Amino acid sequence: MSQLPLDGIRVVEISHMVMGPTCGMILGDLGAEVIKVEPTRGDGTRRLLGAGAGFFRTFNRNKQSIAIDVDTPAGREAVLELIDSADVFIENFKPGRMKSLGFDYESLRLRNPKLVYASHKGFLSGPYDKRLALDEVVQMMAGLAYMTGPVGRPLRAGSSVNDIMGGMFGAIGVLAALNERNRSGLGKEVQSALYENCVLLAAQHMQQYVVTGQAAAPMPNRISAWAIYDVFEFAGKEQMFVAATGEGQWTTLCKLLGQEALLDDPTLATNNDRVLQRPRLLAHLAEVFVTLDAQQLALQLEANGIPFAPIRKPEELFDDPHLIESGGLASLELEDGSHTGMPLLPLSLDGERLQPRRSIPRIGEHTRQVMLGLGYSDGQIEELRAAGVFRTDD
Repeated sequence: MSQLPLDGIRVVEISHMVMGPTCGMILGDLGAEVIKVEPTRGDGTRRLLGAGAGFFRTFNRNKQSIAIDVDTPAGREAVLELIDSADVFIENFKPGRMKSLGFDYESLRLRNPKLVYASHKGFLSGPYDKRLALDEVVQMMAGLAYMTGPVGRPLRAGSSVNDIMGGMFGAIGVLAALNERNRSGLGKEVQSALYENCVLLAAQHMQQYVVTGQAAAPMPNRISAWAIYDVFEFAGKEQMFVAATGEGQWTTLCKLLGQEALLDDPTLATNNDRVLQRPRLLAHLAEVFVTLDAQQLALQLEANGIPFAPIRKPEELFDDPHLIESGGLASLELEDGSHTGMPLLPLSLDGERLQPRRSIPRIGEHTRQVMLGLGYSDGQIEELRAAGVFRTDD
């Protein structure tokens, strides 16, 4: 698209891991100029192994990288001059870190009253606000881990759900503050927090308790609202989730499976009847599904409007025909010049997906360019680079 919604908005991001970078990525995908300030050794997220190995490339597209030692007076002054030129500032460091650098909201708004300051924390203001938090910590505190695992075995969700959603809510707050600034001319502080985010995820179970008077059971032990809503094994050992949430779907599924006799069973007449008979019904259907070809049945389920889903691993999504044909996977250039398929934001504007416009940056790839734009001379940049305050990669 010729012009993106946030064209002309400059964002300065000092963040690491997932939450803050997600906010910056969303704003960058929407067209903002995002300048990421990294330590001269680079964001430590770049070097993570194991479950964190994909963090940096996933959440840092459409950004420029400048590498500055903010623990030096010259480095702090350079960043302050950059923030003076910004519309939005993003951070997600532990409480007190930004204030120690002079990058706290109260200090920055005196220099730049139009600045929207997005702070991503573990907790919003309250008794817990000095605690350090991780996605796993808040999942344990806010009931999500309890709801995910079986009784007595709390289990975190299989992705950084709170970090990602926390960054998303931070971006929503930034957009709201930018819109208000159009009227008032002034920025404001936006705070997003992991714990409150996770409490929102658990809200449906809180209200389930209020409505029913019974505590919600963990998902592996829950009483399903629908009788047919489960994972089944097929003849080739494949697994597939199949659901029938309405009477029409139930009737159609029975006919597809050659189980019309179930439709004549008075104990299975309604969904609630079937829920009460769920163990018996699922055991019977499991014996039916295990004799069938999963691929052939999937075609029939799709043709007849029955919800279903094959059980996939993340690495299999690179070959997903829907993602490929719909443009949901884009080719993203990495800092070493290689390419990978990368899922885009799950939205479209006038039918167009928001594409990567920049590769994943090398450490300090844009330091010289950005500093020149602030009025620094090549000589000053070289002097600060030689002193270890700047790192350039150009």
